[in-house]
Amino acid sequence: MQLTFFTDYCFRVLIYLAQHPGERVTIDELQESFGVSRNHLVKVVHWLGKQGYITTSRGKGGGMTLNRDPAEMNIGQIFRRAEQRLDLVECMGDHSNCSIEPSCGLQGVIRAGLAAFIEVVDRYTLADVAGVGYQESLRLTRR
Repeated sequence: MQLTFFTDYCFRVLIYLAQHPGERVTIDELQESFGVSRNHLVKVVHWLGKQGYITTSRGKGGGMTLNRDPAEMNIGQIFRRAEQRLDLVECMGDHSNCSIEPSCGLQGVIRAGLAAFIEVVDRYTLADVAGVGYQESLRLTRR
């Protein structure tokens, strides 16, 4: 299983913002830090804003910040929202053309593995994966 670039970039942006609490971060700063396409980042930032994870502002002095405490942002929930398709094999999708599907047990195995993966990522918050407690990092940046 591999995350889409979109989901990967969503996590990168959120982690970066969590590690820079209270700072307005720009697309240019993210692009320089990650070395990825500006166009991809614009799409990701737009989506994260629409989902309510971040607040964005345009113009001089614009940028983005997290919209809430990372300790309240569940990694599993973000993953499920960002990944458009969780059908890891064709027969899990709406339009399966697999001729052996009626007698194959692979779908059940893949579904069980995916459920285990989701169970694990549901245990973590953005604060956990960003490496420092959000409230603590806010306190440290105010010194």
